Amino acid sequence: MTETPRPPIAAAVIVKDGQVLLVRRRVKEGSLSWQFPAGEVEAGETPGQAAAREAQEETGLTVAESQVLGERVHPNTGRTMVYVACDVLSGEASVVDDEELDEFAWLKRDQLAEYVPYGFFGPVQEHLDSALSA
Repeated sequence: MTETPRPPIAAAVIVKDGQVLLVRRRVKEGSLSWQFPAGEVEAGETPGQAAAREAQEETGLTVAESQVLGERVHPNTGRTMVYVACDVLSGEASVVDDEELDEFAWLKRDQLAEYVPYGFFGPVQEHLDSALSA
């Protein structure tokens, strides 16, 4: 009997006005706490569509995929992660899904290590280095 693979997780990497949006989950996944808005890709969705949907459901922001930054099996959770750069179309971030999220923060580049001490996946870090230095 083979186990059905779990769907990938799509993460929305949202940069606006020189800051990146992170959310803090109420239930930690592995050693994670602060992370990008994210959730499972549902049947019929692309990772970009899933990232945009999760951003809307979790933070109230309407975003659109600009590019897929990369994919990996996350070393802490073992889940396939797809990182998607997204542009804000409308809305102001807030904690919409308060069962799942505790808090959100817009962070400048020099604040990231305080929130995510283990660093980011290489292609995501490269995107943030570029996007947050503007």
